Amino acid sequence: MEKKFIHTQNGDLYYWIGGNQRSDAKCLVFVHGMTADHSMFDKQVNYFLNECKIITLDLPLHGESRYYKDFTFTNIADVLKNILTQENICKVVLVGQSLGGYVCQEFGVRYPEHVEGLVGVGATPFGYYYYSRRERFILSRVGYLSSLIPYKMLIKSISKGATRTDYAFAVMFSSISKLSKEEIINIMDISYKELLKRTKTAKFPFPVLLVIGEKDHTGNVKKYNYKWSARTGYPVAVISDAAHNANVDNYNEFNHVLAGFLS
Repeated sequence: MEKKFIHTQNGDLYYWIGGNQRSDAKCLVFVHGMTADHSMFDKQVNYFLNECKIITLDLPLHGESRYYKDFTFTNIADVLKNILTQENICKVVLVGQSLGGYVCQEFGVRYPEHVEGLVGVGATPFGYYYYSRRERFILSRVGYLSSLIPYKMLIKSISKGATRTDYAFAVMFSSISKLSKEEIINIMDISYKELLKRTKTAKFPFPVLLVIGEKDHTGNVKKYNYKWSARTGYPVAVISDAAHNANVDNYNEFNHVLAGFLS
């Protein structure tokens, strides 16, 4: 994978690209979750590298893109579109975990003609239909509530709560440990503020697969996904013995599920 960046007026966004360069090879774009970075998809990169073109990236405020200012779902969707233009890629399959699922939905709304399919991993849907008023209030206060927790306890609890295996915990803990407490709270505040702006449900003209971990106890993620599936007909794949970061906890099973979706 070759490390690159794209320069914008808001800062530099770093991404990695590689894999199969055949013109007919599918392109997978992996977008990580809140306070993680591109390394959470290392097992997917290794598995699909020979078959597919692959792009991973560090979202604004995360990893090597942490100094990017003014992170909104719309501007990152636009930056991703510019990356595809820069790399001469027309169609992609989006794989977004948690926060990355929001970014992928935004891209799918804005640029559906460039999307072959979307896989949400522990993601939740756009639209007030899915969230009660109480749930929206809690989401708006996650940053504040997290600010009350001491830093070392916060990063350990987030890493532990999102994972079940030692490997997944180590990957998450490594990425979040690079962020200060102020950066973590800022990411939470901005991310949920952006989600709560999306009052309407999104409708996609391409295949969508919803993936959840069997042991995902993060918020009401499982409930939201089943409600999302019931409303839209999108299938739900449950990854056994996996928590919120299901693609990292049980990467073998997730890779098999994703390969089936691609085929």
